[in-house]
Amino acid sequence: MFKKWRLKAAQPGIEKEFARELGLDPLILRLLVNRGVTTPFQARSFLDPSLDGLHDPFLLKDMDKAVARLKAARERAQTVLVYGDYDVDGVTSTAVVCHLLKKLGIKALNYIPHRMEEGYGLNYEIVPLALKWGVGLLITVDCGVTAAGEVQSLREAGIDVIVIDHHEPEGPVPAAACAVIDPKQPGCLYPFRELAGVGLAAKFVQAVLGEFPCNDLDLVALGTIADVVPLRGENRIIVRHGLPVIGNSPKAGVQALIEAARVRGKEMTPHLVGFSLGPRLNAAGRMGSAATALELLLSDDPAVAAGLVNILEVHNRERQRLQGAVVDEAVDIIEADTVLAGGRIIVVHKEGWHKGVLGIAASRIVEKYGRPAFVISLEGGVGVGSARSVEGFHLNEALASCAHMLEGFGGHKRAAGLRVRQESLGALREGLNRFAQGVFADGVPDSVLEIDSQLSLASLNMELVAMMEGLAPFGEGNPAPVFATRRLVVKSRPQLLGRDTLKFWVTDGQVSVSAVGFSMAAEFGSLRMGEAVDIAYTLGIDDWNKAPTAQIMLKDIRPAK
Repeated sequence: MFKKWRLKAAQPGIEKEFARELGLDPLILRLLVNRGVTTPFQARSFLDPSLDGLHDPFLLKDMDKAVARLKAARERAQTVLVYGDYDVDGVTSTAVVCHLLKKLGIKALNYIPHRMEEGYGLNYEIVPLALKWGVGLLITVDCGVTAAGEVQSLREAGIDVIVIDHHEPEGPVPAAACAVIDPKQPGCLYPFRELAGVGLAAKFVQAVLGEFPCNDLDLVALGTIADVVPLRGENRIIVRHGLPVIGNSPKAGVQALIEAARVRGKEMTPHLVGFSLGPRLNAAGRMGSAATALELLLSDDPAVAAGLVNILEVHNRERQRLQGAVVDEAVDIIEADTVLAGGRIIVVHKEGWHKGVLGIAASRIVEKYGRPAFVISLEGGVGVGSARSVEGFHLNEALASCAHMLEGFGGHKRAAGLRVRQESLGALREGLNRFAQGVFADGVPDSVLEIDSQLSLASLNMELVAMMEGLAPFGEGNPAPVFATRRLVVKSRPQLLGRDTLKFWVTDGQVSVSAVGFSMAAEFGSLRMGEAVDIAYTLGIDDWNKAPTAQIMLKDIRPAK
């Protein structure tokens, strides 16, 4: 597995204060400290994330201007166009704002650009369309903060623009907009910078209506999880309260999605949402038009929703097929090129790869090689690419260092997109490797597995599993606690379940516990009954045909030291 284990350092001073103030189990105190919680107040807020803990939306710069302009649109009976993005965050953001406009009695239109035909973000082609449709106000969601020229063109055409975006501005925010809502823009003092686009859309609704849109908590949680923002602060509050709403959603579209994913009756978790519901919504924008996904979320007719979700299922199966093909071909290219395989970063390209699966393919390559990956599809001499990163490598900064070689770029620390001329690919690879040399002076570091605490097998029980639930929901920025137990003996003959799931029992001589490792089939051939091993794991539940018991969910295995 080639992971370096790092046991998080204890902070006895803080843990002692927590014990005095909170009276919690010492392990829970340790886990809270490991998650950056440093005061009893923060601990209480973390363990009981209340909707009352959401910040005043008017702390966002320009929120007062945005609310005033929307109210003016209502008074003037103007048509409002909501312009979103084609991913889950963008689609849920669009749906949330459309629900607001419907509640206010405002005539609303929506538009999501086609990934392959138009690309990401606000584009100039929307100007004549908006004029044709009689639009007086355009609201961008999950995009727009870098579209100064496009906003200026709309303003010159007599159409006002409210920008609601959570991305980093690459330069000055659109000066022609009547309001820009983005906690990452200069001069914004909002206490929490990491809201997803749909979280900001919900804050806009909260500012307009005077209360958070709890009727759309399912959509807000869904988009927040799918955009892989840190589940801390307001995001933690939204997801903690939104997950139960997803499972019991009154929306026909959400129920159809749950049915298609075969997760009805299951407890909603970020993992379940992120790997079962999110990809199906994303498939529409990857394979065709995201308008299908938006129509599904806005539908209140179960029969219509069932038909729309069937379309998404077809798209999702095709997405899986194409994704597998791109990953396989990319790995073949990397393995055949020693220079490419040996670089600090990986830039791989080929003619004709489907643009809708490049981001997922880049993620798979990062998982395989432990290095930042840029996957680029060429067509007509121009490459369109997606990039994914590792801890410590800021993609947007890396691309900014090579901006003179690019036709365009944008994104976050861990995910980004780019356009590049084919003849510039060699220079781009060299430039990105130069940037990486400054970041990884001693070479790309080993993949690090953070260990929260070392435990004995005797402590693994359902009471401990229940305590862990108080720290949920787990996801980006709040990973499930990882524990380690050393010098265990493999008690049973290892088994393969399905294609890539490993299962066996371990014992310390007194207690035996079952261990399951997803995507760990590679360990099957080297693991022997009676062998001494060290294991790192999270906690799960084994309830197959019996009363529930604690189960080890493997993160790594290595010979005992």
